[in-house]
Amino acid sequence: MKFIDEARIWVKAGDGGRGCVSFRREKYVPRGGPDGGNGGRGGDIIIEGSSHLQTLLDFTYKRHYKAPRGGHGRGKNQAGRSASPVILRVPVGTVIRDNTTGELLGDFIRPGQRIVAARGGRGGGGNARFATPTRQAPRWAEEGRPGEERELYLELKLLADVGIIGLPNAGKSTLIAAISAARPRIADYPFTTMVPNLGVVKVGEDLDFVVADVPGLIEGAHKGRGLGDQFLRHVERTFLLVHLLEHSPDEARDPVREFQVIEKELSLFSPSLARRPYVIALNKIDLSDSEQSIRTVQEHFEPMEIAVFPVSAVTGKGVDNLVRHLAERVAQRRKHPLSSHPDNDPASSFSP
Repeated sequence: MKFIDEARIWVKAGDGGRGCVSFRREKYVPRGGPDGGNGGRGGDIIIEGSSHLQTLLDFTYKRHYKAPRGGHGRGKNQAGRSASPVILRVPVGTVIRDNTTGELLGDFIRPGQRIVAARGGRGGGGNARFATPTRQAPRWAEEGRPGEERELYLELKLLADVGIIGLPNAGKSTLIAAISAARPRIADYPFTTMVPNLGVVKVGEDLDFVVADVPGLIEGAHKGRGLGDQFLRHVERTFLLVHLLEHSPDEARDPVREFQVIEKELSLFSPSLARRPYVIALNKIDLSDSEQSIRTVQEHFEPMEIAVFPVSAVTGKGVDNLVRHLAERVAQRRKHPLSSHPDNDPASSFSP
């Protein structure tokens, strides 16, 4: 299945039905008067969050959606039937905006959440509506009002508690496979991960949390280099980041320098994302037994009170300590949730 995390669609709500011009004609009922009914309301376009969908793939096959119009009014004061709405389902985590104005229309953070993306037109009044003591036989009725239409921009941001970021081949996919049931593609060449992966980490019987890894970033990613900032949106909703750095016997690779590259790209993509709380995971310690290099990294982050966890995602060494720390941070966050989280503003990175 292809992973599609953005789409543009056109929606048109139904027009209202016409009102009816009719007069009552029955035997023994002289001057029966107007009895034209009102038109029915056009159908709305409703968008609903669903936990059964994972991507926006369906919206690449069909991009135009139109709701039915309302029924026309009839004689004997019979109103036209209001049309049924068209319900479009999107994955939880989808943000919807007007593609022309950038106006935020909906942010789906839970299943079953709904918004009306386009409202159906009101039905036109029949001539019975316009009868008055001085105008007893109106010979006109209203046309139905047109339904709203607009182009929508749909953007999927995965809902995860923890996001794993790092340079290509830092071991993000190996780590998420080691701590969860996720089974991402793993290979020894850059950009193995082409789409974000989600995994659920189970800690004891009472706590689990969702972790996401994002395809490798490189210097200049905010300008579109490598995979660019295409997938950074998927860590915008996380409250805690794991900077995965490579501890390698190759002296040409400097973990601190790697961190600075990623931090710069985050800042250029979204300043609020760069301010997100984070921890350091120093991966691949099985490739080198240099305690001095590990200590050098720890000393760099110690003044900032940033936790550093030497781990080996392949052998599992140190992974339990990292998972326990992440679980404690998640539990603390859930116990004391922030009433407002400006960093998660879904409208902050819109570009039509």
